[in-house]
Amino acid sequence: MEKTLTIENKTGLHARPASMFVQTANKFKAKIKLTAKGKSVDAKSILMIMSLGLQQGTDVTVSAEGEDAQAAITALTDLVKSKFGEE
Repeated sequence: MEKTLTIENKTGLHARPASMFVQTANKFKAKIKLTAKGKSVDAKSILMIMSLGLQQGTDVTVSAEGEDAQAAITALTDLVKSKFGEE
């Protein structure tokens, strides 16, 4: 399953929100990927997330496979929609 989201916080996915994203992803057993700009990376690796250079307005697709995939998608969607608590 997957969900497409738009990065809405002004500063994009810099170190702090990327860290929050990875911490949330690591709470789940599901295999989670983040896809943007034609590249898919492991959503549980901050280095891989940072390598995408995600800025405000970038569309990303979160995909998950495994027993708690739906819960992982929901938690990561809520985090992105909350703008990582920055605004």
